[in-house]
Amino acid sequence: MEDYRHAADAVAEDIAAGRLRPGDRLPTQRAFARTHGIANSTAGRVYRELVRRGLVVGEVGRGTFVRAEPPAPGPALAEPAVQHIDLELNYPVVAGQSELLAAGLAPLLRPDLLAAALRPVAATGTPAARDAVAALLTRPGWAPDPNRVLFAGNGRQAIAAAIAALVPPGGRLAVEELTYPVVKAVAARLGITLVPLATDADGLRPDALAAACRVARTHAVYLQPTLHNPLGTTMSDQRRAELADALRRLGLYAIEDAVWAFLRDGPPPLADYAPDRTVLVDSFSKRLAPGLTTGFTVTPAPLTEQIGAALRSGGWTATRFALDAVTRWIGDGTVARIVHAKREDAAARQRIAATRLAGSTLRADPAAYNCWWELPPPWRAETFVAAAAWRGIAVTPAAAFVVGSGRAPGAVRIGLASPPPDVLGAALDTLAALARSTPEDADAH
Repeated sequence: MEDYRHAADAVAEDIAAGRLRPGDRLPTQRAFARTHGIANSTAGRVYRELVRRGLVVGEVGRGTFVRAEPPAPGPALAEPAVQHIDLELNYPVVAGQSELLAAGLAPLLRPDLLAAALRPVAATGTPAARDAVAALLTRPGWAPDPNRVLFAGNGRQAIAAAIAALVPPGGRLAVEELTYPVVKAVAARLGITLVPLATDADGLRPDALAAACRVARTHAVYLQPTLHNPLGTTMSDQRRAELADALRRLGLYAIEDAVWAFLRDGPPPLADYAPDRTVLVDSFSKRLAPGLTTGFTVTPAPLTEQIGAALRSGGWTATRFALDAVTRWIGDGTVARIVHAKREDAAARQRIAATRLAGSTLRADPAAYNCWWELPPPWRAETFVAAAAWRGIAVTPAAAFVVGSGRAPGAVRIGLASPPPDVLGAALDTLAALARSTPEDADAH
C-alpha cells in the first residue's frame, strides 16, 4: 500500500518549504492518524519512512522531531550552512598512511602473487594471516592461539556472526545501557531482545549482569571494555577479573568489541581473563583506513566451528586479497607505524577538545577519538543536534546509543577523528558558543 508514502511526501514537502523547522516536534502517531484519516499502523509506517529518509529522528519518551537537512559536504561554519563538518562518523586517517600502505601492496601486484591473492578463502583465512593477527594482538601475559582466529569482511559482520552464533531468534543479549548503535540494528534484524545493563565509572557492573540472568535466560553479553563508545570508559583489571568470574559462574559467553583498543597499551583484553568464555572481535578499519574493513575474531575452541558457520552462512567471510595485504602490513611494520601515529593524533585531538570545550561537562579518555558531552540546560540533545546541523556540524545524540525504553541523557557524542585539526577546533568553538546560548537564541540567529 503506497498511501503512507504519499503522506510521508507531504510531510517532507512541509520540511523542505520551512513550514516544519529543525527541532519541531511532530504530533503523536495516533494524532497524525486522526488528522489524516489513516490507520494508526499506517501512521507508524509514515514515521518510519521519514526516519529512513533522514528527515526526522525519534527520542525515546519525548517524541519525533524534525532534523535539519544535511548540508553539502565540506567544512564551513557560516549560517545557514552550505557545507558539512562531520563530528558524527569517526574515521581516523593520518598523514602519510596511504604511502605506507601502497608500499606494502606493491608486491601483491606481481602476477604470481596476485593470482594467489584472488583465490577464494574460508573463514579461517590463511595460516599466515592467522599468525600475523595473533602476533598483532599479543600483549604481555596474553598471546591468542592462531588456530582460534577467524576472519570477516568487516568488524560489523564479525559482531553479527558472533551474535547470530550465540543468541537464537527470540533470545536475550545483554549490553551496556549505552551501546554501539550497530548492535541495536543487528539485534532487531535477528529478532533478538537487548537487555540494558547498568554501568558505572569502571564500566559494566557484574551484579547487573547477574540480575539480568535471574530475570530470564540470557544467552550472551556484548560489551566494550576498552575505550567504550560513546563514553570512553576503560575497565580496570579488577573489574575485568570480576566480570570473568561472573561469566564462568553464570555459564555465559561475552562478545568483546576491541575495535578501539589499539589506542591503548593496556589493560589486557577480557579474553585474557576469560579465554574460555570470551569471543574477541576487532577489525582494521580504525587501525588502518576506513576502506580496509577486514574484521576478525578470537574464539573459544568450542565456538570456532559455530561462529565460522555463521560467517559462511551470512556471506561474511573476508577476501583473500585483503588478508594477504594486512598480513604484509603487519609483517613489515606498517600497522605498528600507523597505530603509533594515530595514538599521537588522538591525544592531540583530545587536547583540542579539552581546550575548546573548557568548562563543559565532558567524559573522555586522553587516548580516545571521541568524547561524551553532557549538555547544559535547557538544551535537549535532539534540539542541539538540529541547531548544530544548521551550522554545518554533525554530532550524535545520546538517543542513538540508548537501549530499551529508558530516557536518553541530555548529551551528545563528539567524534574527533574525521576533520582536519584546524577545522575540528573551529567546529568545537562554534559548538561551545552554541551551548552557551539557549535554543531560542540559536533559533533566532
